[in-house]
Amino acid sequence: MARRSMYGNLVVLIITITLISHACHAYLAKEKVTKLHFFFHDIFSGDHATTVQVAHPQGTVIKPDNSVNFGAVYVLDDPLTEGPDLNSRVIGHAQGFYASAGQKELVLVVAFDFGFTSGEFNGSSISVLSRNTVLESEREMAVVGGRGKFRMARGFAELKTYFFNITSGNAVVEYNITVFHY
Repeated sequence: MARRSMYGNLVVLIITITLISHACHAYLAKEKVTKLHFFFHDIFSGDHATTVQVAHPQGTVIKPDNSVNFGAVYVLDDPLTEGPDLNSRVIGHAQGFYASAGQKELVLVVAFDFGFTSGEFNGSSISVLSRNTVLESEREMAVVGGRGKFRMARGFAELKTYFFNITSGNAVVEYNITVFHY
């Protein structure tokens, strides 16, 4: 008798989970695909730097010519623009941090929030958490979330270096992002 009751409870549990799952999916509506294109300006030099180093490994000496500052951590508030020129229309900001994670090559682990401040996606953002092999001219990073119109986002960002100055560290990177969201 107890065995029969256990199976009955299991069936009820499975039906309940299935109904809740369908209700949640219906609430989220139909999944959308959005493609975004913009330029990211990472500025280390001058009076209006948008990226600053906030930590480095104990015992290391920071040298301007050391492009592989293994263990260094940077915080950024970089403009996102429609075109590669810094004077083109600003559509948002990338805010977050990255850490130099490669001992022998320039590899960053990044955590960015691309917050949009104009257009259709004003007030929405995309979250990226990924590895960035900076010296490769073309690379890919993972979109792991978002908010606003990009709630429950996932996808990928294809990056292409438009400009990079190894001496100053300043860079302009072209982003083509494909986002799946509800």
